[in-house]
Amino acid sequence: MDETSASSPLWAGRFEQPMDAAAWTLNASLHVDRRLALADVRVNRAWAEALEEAGVLSAAERAALVAGLELLEQEFRSGVFVFQPTDEDIHTAVERRLRELVGPLGGKIATGRSRNDLVATDARLWLMEQLCHLETALIEVQKALVEQAEASADLYLPGYTHLQRAQPILLAHWWLAYFWPLERDRQRLGDLYPRVAVMPMGAAALAGSGFPIDREHLAQRLGFLAAAPNSLDAVADRDFAAEFLFVAAMLGIHLSQLAEMVILFCSQEFGFLEIPDAFATGSSLMPQKKNPDLFELTRAKAGTLLGHLTALMTVLKGLPLAYNKDLQEDKAQVFGAMDTLLGVLPVLAAALRALRVKPERLQAAVSAELMATDLADYLVEQGLPFREAHAVVGQAVRLALARGRSLDTLDREALQAIHPLLDEHALAILEPRHSLARRNLSGGSGPLAVSAQLRAAQAVLARRVILDRSENVRDERTSGS
Repeated sequence: MDETSASSPLWAGRFEQPMDAAAWTLNASLHVDRRLALADVRVNRAWAEALEEAGVLSAAERAALVAGLELLEQEFRSGVFVFQPTDEDIHTAVERRLRELVGPLGGKIATGRSRNDLVATDARLWLMEQLCHLETALIEVQKALVEQAEASADLYLPGYTHLQRAQPILLAHWWLAYFWPLERDRQRLGDLYPRVAVMPMGAAALAGSGFPIDREHLAQRLGFLAAAPNSLDAVADRDFAAEFLFVAAMLGIHLSQLAEMVILFCSQEFGFLEIPDAFATGSSLMPQKKNPDLFELTRAKAGTLLGHLTALMTVLKGLPLAYNKDLQEDKAQVFGAMDTLLGVLPVLAAALRALRVKPERLQAAVSAELMATDLADYLVEQGLPFREAHAVVGQAVRLALARGRSLDTLDREALQAIHPLLDEHALAILEPRHSLARRNLSGGSGPLAVSAQLRAAQAVLARRVILDRSENVRDERTSGS
């Protein structure tokens, strides 16, 4: 190979023969990492400025390189950039095109660095930006849940354990039960951001650059919160990618759980919710069908996200320091997870907002038996130990079942035969709103507690977690210095 050719691999000088075609295809990653193009141009521009500050480039050389990189950015943004078969990855494509634009000077951009630190820096920079987009999309789903809770007024429905009717809860409480897991996911994204925003650039291949680069200044210029403290670790570290994939998988699981309940509640057996036509599909055979496919796909994506996490964790297991080609596999998993979430979240937010509630079905599902615990509590207030009260109410429920009647329709004589305290005052306990009113403790399902919870949810949505965390970290490091 001609080592001076702009179309040769960057490492071609060591080799006498070109790479086998099939091996080249396996080795190349351009089909995956080309989406890092703008990040790569941005890092190259900052690197040219750092090289000038280190005395490696003259001001004129830096200006010429930056001008060439600006043209490159325009080509990428306008979609006219032409990739070549010899472009091994996005980094070689950018350098190859820069050499075409500015001549041999373009080769100076690689001074004092390696693709090892460049690719890790590009990937982190890309993820930092995408995390902000992901938080925005996640907030829309949370807002949809809050809006449904706000519209729920005083509607109630059965709460479930073991998928069996348990106790009455407010519908707003049910919607908000899916808000808070997503808020934990959003907080995890915020926790993750400072660990993503650590710059590897300047670590070179593994030992650090041979030129006096001001890495802290370079990190600040690129928007990172810090420079990686160890060059070996800097090029090998993919914790940030694995941690993002865990957060993505956890988010996917929460979305799957929400989707599962919507699917159940939209079934004819429950009939609590209805999906509008715009967010449903039909059957190719059965004309009457209305299927919740979008929610089923949301449920399925949890498996896809778990797969991305498992794949990368398996790649990382047992890798020696420092860089290994195995790490090329990180981007496919990170990009795949981000694409999945950014594809699902906007559709899910719109579908949640469009769901129609069926109040009559909700409240018809709350029978007197769901207030059995309240009846037991009433007996406790009359002086019975709870275990005895539990047994007494259990006998009353068994009698109602044997007679095929509701608990609140049993006659007084039958109830008092079980226990004298089961009188008309006890029967008045078997009313859903009475049960709800007893549960106004913090976090409870009573009207006052749910109103307070709704205000708390609205308050947390007013804050952008990633922006707040990154600014706090910057403030702490500035004050510490």
